[in-house]
Amino acid sequence: MAHGKRKLGNSGLEIAPIVFGGNIFGWTADEPTSFRLLDAFIAAGFNAVDTADVYSKWVPGNKGGESETIIGNWLKRGAKRQQVIIATKVASEMGPGKKGLSKRYILAAAEDSLQRLQTDYIDLYQSHVDDPDTPLDETLEAYAQLIKQGKVRAIGASNYGAKRLGEALQISKKKGLPRYESLQPLYNLYDRADFETDLAPVCLRENIGVIPYFSLASGFLSGKYRSEADLANSARGSMVKKYLNERGLRILAALDQVAIAHSSTATQVAIAWLLAQPGVTAPIASATNLDQLHELLSAADLKLHPASLNKLNQASACAADAVSAG
Repeated sequence: MAHGKRKLGNSGLEIAPIVFGGNIFGWTADEPTSFRLLDAFIAAGFNAVDTADVYSKWVPGNKGGESETIIGNWLKRGAKRQQVIIATKVASEMGPGKKGLSKRYILAAAEDSLQRLQTDYIDLYQSHVDDPDTPLDETLEAYAQLIKQGKVRAIGASNYGAKRLGEALQISKKKGLPRYESLQPLYNLYDRADFETDLAPVCLRENIGVIPYFSLASGFLSGKYRSEADLANSARGSMVKKYLNERGLRILAALDQVAIAHSSTATQVAIAWLLAQPGVTAPIASATNLDQLHELLSAADLKLHPASLNKLNQASACAADAVSAG
C-alpha cells in the first residue's frame, strides 16, 4: 500500500514514513536476505534506505563499504533507481587518514560511495559525525561542488549538537551554500532528553527533516530484552544493557499496556510514538527477516490515542533522571 510521503526539510525529497536502516546489510543480514528485505520494503510502498560508507566495518573480517556494496548490487539487479531515496554518510574512519569532513576527503569518499552503490547520484549525503578540525564552510563548499556536479541531491547532518548545527545553517545562509536539510539524531522513547531539549527547537524553527536512528533503542523497545539473561545470546546485547534499569522497565510496561489497547506490538507502538512527535519526518529502523519487517512497517498506519501518548510520555519522562545524573 502507498504511504503518504513526507517532505524532508526543504530538500525536495519526499520519503515514506519509515526509513530502512542499512547498518544490518553485511552484518546480521547477508546479501540474499538483504535483497529480500529491500524488495519487500519497496513493495510495501516505502522508498528510503539509509546507510553509511563505514557500515559494517565493526564486523570481524569486514573493512567498511559492505552495506553500500549490497545496496549497489540490489540496484543493479533491477530495483528502479528513481523510486528509491538512497541516503549515505561520510566522515567516520574508513582507514588510516580516511575520515573527517575536509573538502579533499569528502570529494574522494563520495566517489567511493557512488562506485559501491553503482549509481551516479546520492539522494541524501550526510555528515556522519561532526569534524571539529574542519571549518564548516569548507565542508559545505565540498557539498556545493557535489550538488553542482549532480552527484548529490541534498545534504544532511548526523550526530550534530544544536550549537554546531545552528552555526552550519547560518554559514549556509550567509554564504549562499547548500544547507543541511535533515538531521539524523539518536532519538527514541528512552533516549529523549538530548534531542528534545536542544535539537528539536532548531529543527522545527528551520524546517529541517528529522530521521531518528536507534528508533527501537537497539532493539530494547521491542520488549525482547527484559533481563540480563535475555542479552546473553544477542548480537546487540552489549548495546542494550544500559537500558535495563528502573526507567527502562517502566517504559516497557507502558509499551505493553498501550500495545494491548491498540492490538499492536511494543515495536509498533515505539515507532508510532516517534511518528507522533513534532518535527519527526521518519524514524529509521531495521529488520533482519520478513516477519519483523512487516511488523515494523505496519507501525506507519498506527495512530496512538492521546491517552496512549500521555502514558508513554509519563513513563519515559526524564526530569528525575536528569537531576540524579547531575
